[in-house]
Amino acid sequence: MKSQDETLEEWCRSLLQAYELEDVQVDVNAILALAGVAAHSVVRPAAPLTTFIAGYAAGLASGTGEATNAASMESALAVARTLAADYDAEAAGTPGE
Repeated sequence: MKSQDETLEEWCRSLLQAYELEDVQVDVNAILALAGVAAHSVVRPAAPLTTFIAGYAAGLASGTGEATNAASMESALAVARTLAADYDAEAAGTPGE
C-alpha cells in the first residue's frame, strides 16, 4: 500500500501530465503547509480557495514573463502564507473553527 506522500506525488504528476505541465516543479509540502495555515487562521474552506488563488497568481506572473515558474510560485505562496497567518477571523466577524 502506498503512503500518503507517495499518493500525493503520484496524483501531482498525473495532474501535471493532464495539463501538459510535466516540466513544472511543484513543492507539494509547501502547498499543503499553506493550506494548513489558511484552514487554521481563517476558516477551513479557505484552504483550497487560498491555494487556488496563489496558484493562479503564480501562473499569471510566470505567464507574463514577470518571473520564472519557481520564483512566481515561491512569491505567491509567501504572500498567501503571510496574509493567512496574519488574518484574524474573529476580528473580521467570522467565527473561527
